[in-house]
Amino acid sequence: MGFWDAIWLMFSFVMFAAYLIVLFLVIKDIFSDRLRPGWVKAMWILAVLLFPLLGCLAYMLFYGQQMAVRESVRQDASQREASDDMADYVRRTANSNPAEQIAAAKRLLDEGTITRDEFQMLKARALG
Repeated sequence: MGFWDAIWLMFSFVMFAAYLIVLFLVIKDIFSDRLRPGWVKAMWILAVLLFPLLGCLAYMLFYGQQMAVRESVRQDASQREASDDMADYVRRTANSNPAEQIAAAKRLLDEGTITRDEFQMLKARALG
């Protein structure tokens, strides 16, 4: 195998990986679009599976901008959900006092979920 053969092989692998990434992004976007009817989704899936390169290229040309908008909305929703979860966690933990934490640890000890050493550690952490 010559030098240029090795370069061509590496280039081919990179292009194939890029194609797979685009293919999976297109298929994910087809299934995640709630506004498009099912028969249109089925036609796009058939187009992408029967004519992979042309199907992906056509989908990207027709819906590329909308793909970016939908992905941005999904990321914003995900970030908003994560920040809401974090705020809820902070509210729940900030309002608990040491007596409640020790009582909860004692319940765990009585149930056999934690050992006496773990109970002492939780008690020390609750007391500061």
